Amino acid sequence: MKKIIVITSGKGGVGKTTTAINLGAALNSFGKDVLIIDANLTTPNVGIHLNSPEVPVSLNHVLEKKAYPFEAVYEHKSGLKIMPASLSVKELKKIRPERMKDFKKDFLDISEYVIIDSAAGLGLEATEVIKTADELILVTNPEMPAITDALKAIKVAEQHKKSIAGVIITRVRKNRSELQPDVVKEMLEAPILGMIPEDIVMQEALRLKDAVVHTHPKSKPARAYKEIAARLSGVEYDSDKDKEKFFKRFFNAFKKY
Repeated sequence: MKKIIVITSGKGGVGKTTTAINLGAALNSFGKDVLIIDANLTTPNVGIHLNSPEVPVSLNHVLEKKAYPFEAVYEHKSGLKIMPASLSVKELKKIRPERMKDFKKDFLDISEYVIIDSAAGLGLEATEVIKTADELILVTNPEMPAITDALKAIKVAEQHKKSIAGVIITRVRKNRSELQPDVVKEMLEAPILGMIPEDIVMQEALRLKDAVVHTHPKSKPARAYKEIAARLSGVEYDSDKDKEKFFKRFFNAFKKY
């Protein structure tokens, strides 16, 4: 079943774009046809994360009706499709987020799964993208300010009659200061889809301009995203079997010295 999944957060800096990219990459690794759209029009980062910062045709051109949606689609070497937004400051005065919903059918004609990275916060840009969703996934951190803003995002979604697929908790360190998953679930009244551990490989993937699912496919964060993707798509996936073997991990660590 084709669907548009909007990744939102209520606040910035929680790992929303990283989640959009890696969830899309994980679904694609299971053979799913995936399009990631960067609808964070004021501060787009999907293209930067996937090494396509400047493109001749972007989502901005589509929303201005200067191009067809398929003309703004670029294929990553993995087979993942992306529709970047423009990095041009000149385009900021011309953004039309309210037109996103007008292209819903066109987006679904391109791919089976459409993952939309929304703007941070709950302003006009973010709420207009929420209207495009078949379902929403909230990204948050296990700390009270982030949870509070996530709760606001849920209330906005309810106002627009959009269903919440669940919550992804990122940057999990498992220390005593963090809110526990059951507490987060109770506060947000939404299922926890998965927890992404804080790991240096996330920064390494950013340096390599690719998804951690591609750069470090057997790492804990990559396997966590695959678990979520498997749950959403009904694919069987055994995270334990996907672990890097001890001796290979030891050898790779030894090579660094």
